[in-house]
Amino acid sequence: MAGLKRRFRVVSPQTLLVFSFAVVIIVGSLLLMLPWSRTGGEADYLTALFISTSAVCVTGLIVVDFPTYYSTFGQVVVLVLIQLGGLGVMTGAALLFRAMGKRLSLGSQAALQDSLLQMGRAADFRGIFRWILILTFSIEALGATILFAGFSLENGPRDAVFPALFQAVSAFCNAGFSTFSDSLMGYRGQPLIVWTVMVLIVLGGLGAAVLVEITERTVRSRRPTVPISGRRFSLHTHTVLVATAILIVAGAGALLVLGLTPGETGVGEWIEAALFQSITARTAGFNTISVGALPFTSLLFLIFLMFVGGSPGSCAGGIKTTTAVVWVSEVWSSVRRRDEVVLFDRAIKSSIVRRAALLINLAVGWNFLGVLLLMRFQSMERSGVMDLFFEQISAFGTVGLSTGVTPDLSGPSQLWIIATMFVGRLGPLVLTAWVLGTERRAVRHADGRVLIG
Repeated sequence: MAGLKRRFRVVSPQTLLVFSFAVVIIVGSLLLMLPWSRTGGEADYLTALFISTSAVCVTGLIVVDFPTYYSTFGQVVVLVLIQLGGLGVMTGAALLFRAMGKRLSLGSQAALQDSLLQMGRAADFRGIFRWILILTFSIEALGATILFAGFSLENGPRDAVFPALFQAVSAFCNAGFSTFSDSLMGYRGQPLIVWTVMVLIVLGGLGAAVLVEITERTVRSRRPTVPISGRRFSLHTHTVLVATAILIVAGAGALLVLGLTPGETGVGEWIEAALFQSITARTAGFNTISVGALPFTSLLFLIFLMFVGGSPGSCAGGIKTTTAVVWVSEVWSSVRRRDEVVLFDRAIKSSIVRRAALLINLAVGWNFLGVLLLMRFQSMERSGVMDLFFEQISAFGTVGLSTGVTPDLSGPSQLWIIATMFVGRLGPLVLTAWVLGTERRAVRHADGRVLIG
């Protein structure tokens, strides 16, 4: 027993994080292979693995018609996988270890901080985790209640319970799975449903740290004894909120200018469709319009939104909003020949700037390789370059939107998309640190010069 404990201590947090996700994905795929998980037909493990990975990585890409292929039991399995993926398997593992009487090591706390909290409070794990559970289930319950009211108007109360719960969890966890074959296209123009899903997606994409801080600041601001300085948001929360608002408004405006699909009957529905797609493109994967019918210019802008994704510590993928903001600030500082990167009157540490640049470089490299492989694996008669480009970025950003090419993916293409969803959910930096290690060398080399530009 003592030897097992020593082995547990030497396991790196990156290894624990990677294998936690992998184990849940494999278990989920085996559950989806059970006969009563499907409505009928032959069992296909690659399909089960694809759907399980998409659910745990809260992506939403599917190779089958989800509501008709899987039974109620199979859909419940996917719902549980989505919830686990949204909360973060690392959090569940940490809770399990604590329940077993084991203390979380400093390394694991650091991994938890990087993967979920993104704030210097990982030591207060029990309090933070309690807040996360309370906020998550409260928001999902409220969203499910409102969606139940909306679905009841059309389907009746009995048939509205499970769809309301499923869509609420899927929206908040930014998964994009739906119990409807056409996602939410059938509910376009119904504000009670569409706007509820939009709010759930935005809240789920802000990140646990931001939600906890907003809640704490809201409670604190009601106390007259608390000074004004104690009611202000941290730099991280401020950056996330500003970046999220800019991307939502800019995305909707760009889609209105670049073009949507025909079918919107009126200015209000037109604006609602653009706003919905701007929000869901960065993280969630729901759609109220036919994505495959969008103009190429609109698809390219959606690719940009999917690549950026949501915010750190959230249910979303992508390079994250803060990474994009730090990179833009670094470019702006370089153009103005400033020695430091400044964000909202605060200097950003050089280590954070380098980390942001590295993350973007790894993301660009991975997706470039992915497009090449998909072009090699797929028949270009069935899939155009834009379709494959869109599919690759959607998988990396764990978005789940598709132009319709997902069911036509070959076996090798499905395996690559599975790997991309896994990388997109954990983050290229985590996997790189896991594969290459984090060894630092104290060797300095002689300076050299090369011509640039």
